[in-house]
Amino acid sequence: MRAIAVFSGGAHPELAAEICRHLGVPLQQSRTWRFSNDCLQVQLGANCRECDVFLIQPLVTPVQEHLFELLLMLDAARGASAARTTAVIPHYAYARSDKKDAPRISIGGRLVADLLATAGADRVLTMTLHAAQVHGFFSVPVDHLNALKELARHFRGRDLRDTVVVSPDLGNAKSATAFARLLGLPVAAGNKQRLSDEEVVTDTIVGDVEGRDVIVLDDEIATGGTLMELLRLLRERHVRRIAIACTHGLFTGPAIERLRAQGDIAEIVTTNTVPVPPEKRLPQMTVLSIAPLLAEAIQRIHNGESISALFADVERQPVGR
Repeated sequence: MRAIAVFSGGAHPELAAEICRHLGVPLQQSRTWRFSNDCLQVQLGANCRECDVFLIQPLVTPVQEHLFELLLMLDAARGASAARTTAVIPHYAYARSDKKDAPRISIGGRLVADLLATAGADRVLTMTLHAAQVHGFFSVPVDHLNALKELARHFRGRDLRDTVVVSPDLGNAKSATAFARLLGLPVAAGNKQRLSDEEVVTDTIVGDVEGRDVIVLDDEIATGGTLMELLRLLRERHVRRIAIACTHGLFTGPAIERLRAQGDIAEIVTTNTVPVPPEKRLPQMTVLSIAPLLAEAIQRIHNGESISALFADVERQPVGR
């Protein structure tokens, strides 16, 4: 069988190193530098010829720089005669640019998918796309993971007898329902209208949350605008314990200060699909590692095994009362 060669860009080398520890393979060296004219250059520091190459790079701030670094790494792997190159993108930032919702705007999610394939990606491994239809933007195979089982495992074993899973909007309700199934809980959802990147209006909650504990589940938290609107409605319904769970803890702009000011948030749970530096960590925050899941997916891709089998039991759990 072909050898595995794993490289990391500069976005999240800690996650790449942890994935390699679970795989039992070394993290190969790469070098990125900048010319005097501000152009980037990348060199892969290990043999790729006829190898199964995996390039790990979430698209995080500065997104454009990390994206172009990944494109250069893909081109380098192709030029080095890699047998197959998989772009491992735990957070695909351009998934939010998934439709033409205003005149004369670009659909960035599709454009970036085309760029990845053109640069040399034979396959993409990603997690919890903001919109499911982004999967269809790619002309190469995409393995789309989710962290629902990891998040559910964190809450399992607690007293959840009077708890409801709440989705911030109807678009995320399918994921919230799958998460609720894993815990045997009912689900509710907010009715959200986004006015701008930071301005959101949520006018009602569909489902019974009155006087109950809630776990708010979202795919990502960026500025926290959606969450603040939802918390306002939840408080009007006199909910008790509030826990928040998300896959991508971006915490951009005013998010951390907004969260710090909410004294009734008992718990914030996210994953390390993106780096969460010390200045963005709050006392009630837990960061779960998705390195074991990504390592298992990489091993299955390498062996030609099913990825969907990792999530087969998500849809089998009975729905709670």
